[in-house]
Amino acid sequence: MIKVSVLYANEPGARFDHDYYRDRHMPLVQERLGAACLFYTVDKGLSGGSPSDAPTYVAMCHIFSESADAFWAAFGPHAGEIVADIANYTTLAPVIQVSEVVVGAAPGQG
Repeated sequence: MIKVSVLYANEPGARFDHDYYRDRHMPLVQERLGAACLFYTVDKGLSGGSPSDAPTYVAMCHIFSESADAFWAAFGPHAGEIVADIANYTTLAPVIQVSEVVVGAAPGQG
C-alpha cells in the first residue's frame, strides 16, 4: 500500500479555505480517482513542536492506494481538473510525497 501526502506549508499571508478543501476538493479527488483511492484523510494544522508554535503545515491530505502505479494511472487523466481546482481554496503550492506504508495499526491491533 502507498500513501500520497499533499502538504501545504503555513506561510504568512497565504489563503487556505479549509471548508472548500474538505467539502469540495477532496470529494472531487476521491470521485475522479475511483477505486484507486482506498480512503483519504484531511488534516488541519493546529500547532508546531510546542503548543505556542505555529503549525508547519496549514493543511494536508493523505490518499491511500494499492500501488503508485494504480494511483498515477487514475490521477493522470484528471490531473488538469484536479490541479486547476487548487486556486479555489489556496494561494499555496502543494508539496507532494509518495510513501510506502510499512506499518499500520488500529488500536488493539499491534
